[in-house]
Amino acid sequence: MIHNFNAGPSILPQVVFEEASQAILNFNNTGLSILEIGHRTPLFEEVLNEAVALVKELMQLDDHKEVLFLHGGASTQFFQLPMNYLSKDKRAAYLDAGVWGTKAIKEAKRFGQVDVVASSKDKNYAYIPKDYAVPHEAVYFHYTTNNTIEGTQMHSIPNLSMPLVADMSSDILSRVMDFNRFAFIYAGAQKNIGAAGVNLVVIDKKFLDKSSSTIPSMMDYKQHVSNGSMLNTPPVFAIYVCLLTLRWLKKIGGVSAIEKINLEKSSLLYNTLEANPIFHLPVPKEDRSHMNAVFTMPNEALEKKFNAVCEEANMVGIKGHRSVGGFRVSMYNALPLSSVEALVALIKDFSNKHA
Repeated sequence: MIHNFNAGPSILPQVVFEEASQAILNFNNTGLSILEIGHRTPLFEEVLNEAVALVKELMQLDDHKEVLFLHGGASTQFFQLPMNYLSKDKRAAYLDAGVWGTKAIKEAKRFGQVDVVASSKDKNYAYIPKDYAVPHEAVYFHYTTNNTIEGTQMHSIPNLSMPLVADMSSDILSRVMDFNRFAFIYAGAQKNIGAAGVNLVVIDKKFLDKSSSTIPSMMDYKQHVSNGSMLNTPPVFAIYVCLLTLRWLKKIGGVSAIEKINLEKSSLLYNTLEANPIFHLPVPKEDRSHMNAVFTMPNEALEKKFNAVCEEANMVGIKGHRSVGGFRVSMYNALPLSSVEALVALIKDFSNKHA
C-alpha cells in the first residue's frame, strides 16, 4: 500500500478516482466522456450548479456570497485580486508569514501601495506574526491561512473591521470557521477539494461592487460572476473532480466531521514526534499546521537514513521543501488515519534503533 503525503497535488478519496475514471469513459450513461461534453449544455450546467451549491452548503455561506470556479491556481489570484482593487492611490495590508504570502505581496505591489504589517522572515517563517497594527485606510487585509512549506497555520480569524482576504489553498474545508467573515476567499483545488487546474473563489457582493471595471474582461470578477464562471470555457474536468470531492465530504459528515479526523491525525503525529527526541519540531505548538507537519533531524546522515526507510515503506512525498529542508508530512482531508498510524509506527521503530 502506498501512503501519499504529497503536499500537492495531493491524495484524493478513492471513490473520487473511481467515479472520475468512469466519467472519462462514459459520463452519466450518456455515451460521452466528461472530457468532451459541451460546457454550455445541461449536462455540465448541472455539474457546475451542484458544485456551487455544495460549496455554499459546506461553508454555510450566506446570501451575500458569490462562488466562482476560475482558471489558474491560487497564484493567479496573487495578481488578479490587486488588479481589481488596487491603484496608485489605494493601498492594501498584507501579512508576510511564508513563501506564498511573499509571492502575493510581490504581485500586489505591481498595482498599488502595499503595507506589510508584519513578517516572520527573521526565523525563516517558522512562526505566525502576532500583535501587528493594520492601517485603517487599507482597502483589504490579506493573509494566508495555512503555509504548506513552513508548516504554520493561523488558528483564528483576525479581528479587523476592514475586508478580510484569505488564501485558503491548503486548508480550505478542513476545519470549521465562519467563512462569512471574509470579503474574499481563494483556494487552489489540488489540496482538499479536487484536482489541479481550477481555483475556487468566494466573494462578498459588497466587496465585488468595489472592484474595478477598467481591466481586461478575463480579470474582472464582475464579469465572471455575471457569467456564472463561464465567461469562457471553464476547466470542465477539474470542476467535475471538485464536485465528486465535495459530495464525498458531505457524505462523511461535512466540515465538522473532517475536522475531528484531521485533528486526530495531526495530534497523533505531533505527539509521536515530540516523544522521540531525534526529531525536532521547529514550529511552536500554537502555530503548528494540522495540514502540513514539518520536522528535522540532528544531521544529514540520519535524515538520509530516515528518508530511505520511508521510501522502502511506500511513504510518498515526505521530503521537506528545499527552502526549509527536513521533512514535511501533508495530512489533507482525503488522507486516511491509517496512513498516519503507519508513519507513526515507522517513526517509533526508527527512533528506537537510532536514539
